[in-house]
Amino acid sequence: MPRLEGKLAVITGGSSGIGLAMAQRFTREGAFVYITGRRQNELDMAAALIGQRIATVQGDVQDPRDLDRLYARIREDQGKIDILVANAGFIDPRTLVDTTEDNFDKTFGVNVRGLLFTVQKALPLIRDGGSIILLSSIAAFKGIPNDTAYSATKASVRSFVRTWTAELKDRSIRVNAISPGAIDTPIIDALASTTEDADAIQVSFRAATPLNRLGQPEEIAAAALFLASDESSYVAGVDLVVDGGLSAL
Repeated sequence: MPRLEGKLAVITGGSSGIGLAMAQRFTREGAFVYITGRRQNELDMAAALIGQRIATVQGDVQDPRDLDRLYARIREDQGKIDILVANAGFIDPRTLVDTTEDNFDKTFGVNVRGLLFTVQKALPLIRDGGSIILLSSIAAFKGIPNDTAYSATKASVRSFVRTWTAELKDRSIRVNAISPGAIDTPIIDALASTTEDADAIQVSFRAATPLNRLGQPEEIAAAALFLASDESSYVAGVDLVVDGGLSAL
């Protein structure tokens, strides 16, 4: 039997990369999935790729009005949420010296403020016993040069997991995080200004990872499936690291 049969899932940032892989896996496991993203054309392509049990809502997690519109539609269409994956994220690598106010504000605006209100505004719809999954990163606890603001946002996500596990215990809502390592997504290309630089980044990540390769989005989706399903019914407050051993060294 599919592991998410009859479940309703919401995945922010679900039109590409890890979010898209999770939406594909969740629908294959029987869930109906709402995905969000800022660009409607990418959402349309994702929906066409998935094909069934999928709905899209264009919006930016930084805009409370967009979040209100998302949850109003779900309330009208479905009336409940079983699984919420706060996956939308932003990275613009900067050292301490190079960090600007705009870089800091946008990084925290998406990764912390946007994530917090994504969860807060969903709470009236999340059923008791539901699952909330937050996307963190090994940057939360591993010193990575050029990730000054980004690493701090992911440390905040880890703190949210602990706090919200305590605050939502009376509703038996499980709050967990996934911390990926180096994953082969379009984000890596966005970190470089040239194809050669992107290749060099991939080479350096592979060399630093004990499994000698980058992870695939589908491998993060598999971890998310575990945390979303009843197979993790006694798992709460954890940070599930999926990084090929990168953070162990």
